[in-house]
Amino acid sequence: MVEGIITTGKVAVITGAARGIGRAAALRLAERGMKLVLADVLGGELAATASAAKALGSPEIIAVPTDVGDRAAVEALASVAFERFGGVDVLMNNAAIGEGGGVLENSDNWRKLIDVNFWGVVNGVQAFVPRMIDSGNPGYVINTGSKQGITTPPGNAAYNTSKAAVKVVTEQLAHELRNRDSRLTAHLLIPGWTFTGLTATDPSTEKPAGAWHAVQVVDFMLAALAKGEFYILCPDNETPRHLDEKRMAWAIGDVIHNRPALSRWHPDYRDAFGRYIEE
Repeated sequence: MVEGIITTGKVAVITGAARGIGRAAALRLAERGMKLVLADVLGGELAATASAAKALGSPEIIAVPTDVGDRAAVEALASVAFERFGGVDVLMNNAAIGEGGGVLENSDNWRKLIDVNFWGVVNGVQAFVPRMIDSGNPGYVINTGSKQGITTPPGNAAYNTSKAAVKVVTEQLAHELRNRDSRLTAHLLIPGWTFTGLTATDPSTEKPAGAWHAVQVVDFMLAALAKGEFYILCPDNETPRHLDEKRMAWAIGDVIHNRPALSRWHPDYRDAFGRYIEE
């Protein structure tokens, strides 16, 4: 179905479009001849993305500085998109920030991160999807999650929590769309280690050998959409899919076998996890 949706003259809305995966998606969809509505809080970099996308062949682009954590701002973004183009074929709720913290700290950072990473997705879904359904046209709703929202490693608890919530919201959306007999489909993009603005704020930083470029994630996503995949689980140069699968299976095994929380990092289970991975 991807060729009928991601093609010349169709309309895509991308949040977090100034950098990283959002920018790469904008450029790839511009090459496909799509009209673009690009949103980000980074106005200067957003304008640069729009200019680059125009040069690659997008017939029409709107760049709208938007804080996705602000429901009114996302409603305004939707109004601009539908008034300008009459419809939206692809919605990519991609905007995210990474600085949160542990459970016992940084309450202000938690609130800001959850506003962007979680509420930004919910705001996008609720502002755009009902009108996309009403159009009766096929389309994609792509929400950017994270492997950290599935295996929830120790460290940035706020980020993990936000991405776990995005996974649940996207699964529920897929179910609701299916039961409405809608022509829209929902998809959860799960990037691997990706060299983006979240992982390297210094533009002079070189990409680590183990990481993918953002455009590799987007190309993988487009191929997965063509196959109708819901969970778009991306590998990278360091972690192949089979290793991701084993890590995820171990994580749900904590519940099934009533092991300690996050047993993969528990000293009593370190050796058992190592043996499991080597099997």
